[in-house]
Amino acid sequence: MQLFTVSKKLPPLLLGLSLLLAPLMAFAQLNIVTTTGMIADLTQNIGGKHVKVTALMGTGVDPHMYKATQGDLRRLVRADIILYNGLHLEGKLQEIFEKMARKKPVFAISSLVSNDELIYHDSSPDPHIWFDITLWQKAGERVLEILIAEDPSHQADYQRNAQAYLTQLQQLHEWVLNEVQRIPESQRILITAHDAFGYFGRAYGLQVKGLQGVSTASEFGLQDIRQLKQIIVKNHIKAVFVESSVSPRFIEALVKGVEAEGHPLTIGGELYSDAMGLKNSTTGHYIGMVKHNVNTIVSALK
Repeated sequence: MQLFTVSKKLPPLLLGLSLLLAPLMAFAQLNIVTTTGMIADLTQNIGGKHVKVTALMGTGVDPHMYKATQGDLRRLVRADIILYNGLHLEGKLQEIFEKMARKKPVFAISSLVSNDELIYHDSSPDPHIWFDITLWQKAGERVLEILIAEDPSHQADYQRNAQAYLTQLQQLHEWVLNEVQRIPESQRILITAHDAFGYFGRAYGLQVKGLQGVSTASEFGLQDIRQLKQIIVKNHIKAVFVESSVSPRFIEALVKGVEAEGHPLTIGGELYSDAMGLKNSTTGHYIGMVKHNVNTIVSALK
């Protein structure tokens, strides 16, 4: 983003006009469009007053299956910068991003996460990196790089904002580590609607099982259900969890099936996986979403 500069060589009329416009241009914000709410929240925290951020996907939206609307396309065309997760999370939007990248800055915020840090399933990367807070810090570092490159005049502000927010994320990471320890080791098995919590499990010491695969587009069969039932009964699991962006009916059916075989099982609560909560709610920002998930999991499994 280039700021308005005033030249003393301009004619008096144009010079006066430029002086009037200069303050407005100086406070112009970068118009940034993101795919998910998590990326929007990360970008807003680092960009601060210098950015206007819009997320295409709201509460309860499944990014794996999301298709762009005409309104989305207009927002993308008007954006100064487009940020998306990458790693095939937004599979149906990838072609649009590739076309947009020929005309404007379009970036995957996962690019600083190395292959060694990714979890792979059948050669495809798990895109849910925000569930390992240390990886989400890397996403924040990438957003910082992008903002500085596109708007170097506000570099100091971006660096200051990033340092403050990444410190908050480090504190959150340490809090999660401590909270998970409250769950008996034998009960640290997290069963959800789809396999979105792999990074969470690896980072914080839980075994994670999803009824569906990494993508909600993946199918599951009777064998998958039987395997989950066996895990639940064998380990005396007390609770499983539904997700805000995935239909609860499959997990509800799993609970009924397990109970029918004489094993008590409850739904431990709703977790936020691929989308955050309502805007301006406690779960409408990343830190609040993580705290809600951890509190829900710990309360149900301890």
